[in-house]
Amino acid sequence: MPESFLGAVRVPPFPERHTWHNVARPLTTADLRGRLVLLDFWTSCCINCMHIVPHLHAIEEHFQHTQEVVVIGVHSAKFSAERDDRHLARAIQRLGITHPVLNDADMHVWRSYAVRAWPTLMFVDPRGRVIGKHEGEFDPAEMIPLLEEMLREFRASGHLSTARQLPPTVLPPPPSGPLAYPAAVLHDADAQRLIISDSGHHQIVLADLITDGATASERLRIGSGVAGFRDGPAHAAQFRNPQGLARDGAHLFVADTGNHSIRLVDLRSGAVRTLAGTGQQARRYRSSGAATATPLSSPWGLAHTDGALWIAMAGQHQVWHMPDPLASDDVRQVQRFAGTGHEALRDGPRARAHLAQPSGIVACDDGILAFSDSETSAVRLLDLRPGPDAPGEETVRTLIGDGLFTFGDIDGDASTARLQHPLGIAYDAANGTLCIADTFNNRVKRLDVATGIVTTWLGSGAPALHDGVGTDAALFEPNGLHMHVSDGALYIADTNNHAIRRADLTTGNVTTITLSPQQP
Repeated sequence: MPESFLGAVRVPPFPERHTWHNVARPLTTADLRGRLVLLDFWTSCCINCMHIVPHLHAIEEHFQHTQEVVVIGVHSAKFSAERDDRHLARAIQRLGITHPVLNDADMHVWRSYAVRAWPTLMFVDPRGRVIGKHEGEFDPAEMIPLLEEMLREFRASGHLSTARQLPPTVLPPPPSGPLAYPAAVLHDADAQRLIISDSGHHQIVLADLITDGATASERLRIGSGVAGFRDGPAHAAQFRNPQGLARDGAHLFVADTGNHSIRLVDLRSGAVRTLAGTGQQARRYRSSGAATATPLSSPWGLAHTDGALWIAMAGQHQVWHMPDPLASDDVRQVQRFAGTGHEALRDGPRARAHLAQPSGIVACDDGILAFSDSETSAVRLLDLRPGPDAPGEETVRTLIGDGLFTFGDIDGDASTARLQHPLGIAYDAANGTLCIADTFNNRVKRLDVATGIVTTWLGSGAPALHDGVGTDAALFEPNGLHMHVSDGALYIADTNNHAIRRADLTTGNVTTITLSPQQP
């Protein structure tokens, strides 16, 4: 930042043709005069952009009493699907963003401010002039004092004024059904129930399946429903945006993404305790440590196999490993297993591979894990069997995907097939195929592991809720998948439809499971 916070470059006006969210009418640069403005350039897919949402909220709360600081989101999309206002509106609500957001679908505002990276904060002084920028994540404990210093200078210069009224905030109503942005689902055949990560309500739902398979009845909600970080009995425990699930008998592992932690739920009592993470986001890369003393960063997907827990650590672009998740607190360890932390696509020995926001992860046959690498729109394998190319070391290799900015909606062989920000992944051992939640294409696709051929199986591509067979059905940003071969079904957390869907493995018929509320 310069010594003086009063800038010289006047901000360009907001384009009139762009749409706005969370505000009664489009904002103009004139509306913002007299205040310190933070323009947050972000894209909804980016884990780093997600990380700063609570930090921006902390800034808004800190300065709420003076109204001298205004946060404006400028959504400059990376993926084509994110440009759609329907996708953006769901992302804004799912992430809990309440400040005004401009849909910069053509990246006009991005270019006019010469932005280079997501996220970027641009600082605009009360006269409407750019005074600086910050690229990447930040610590609100450091940012708030800097903003206060700016405000002191602006007050001294007489430029601060809150006399001009901003247009009122207008937020959409929350989802009215029993689920809000469900992120993951498991079919627990032992108890004939579904286990659902109800991320929008910050809860885990246990629901008994009715014999027709099309309905389920809530038995227990685990978590108070208020976002927080608390162990304890089912009604008092707290989660924050839980995502992936994995099960070992009566033990349920939860990727408590917003709390940067792994939680354990006793499915018999509903009691919750923390297995790994401190509740705070890791600020630097670590390789291993005592599980509850090691900070994590946005664990997303989980896989449990051979007594070990595998973690798709989206926030650190790595895969982590907990060799004995049920060991005592003084023994339990968590370890980085694959990925340097550099966000890119590079295969090779696991310690030198580059990953990009791994999200879903699943155990396959013969010591192989498959994971979706969402920011490279890739599906990759982590081979736990040391091979001739890397004696004594496990390797990462890519099945489909070509880099951070290569994506699409194309079936075919490995060289031509394209996905768009895939999240969930499941394995059909009987056919040697991976089912992929091709999230931003609103589809589920199949990948033959042996041939590398990708085919669209479910979803028309339109963001909608519609039952039907194969591509006659419609999904809206599906996330978690769970394969249950003995039941002959794939279960889908259809996130933006606030629904759980069931797809018949033989016919491809997709039905929406009706979830009835818990009886008092």
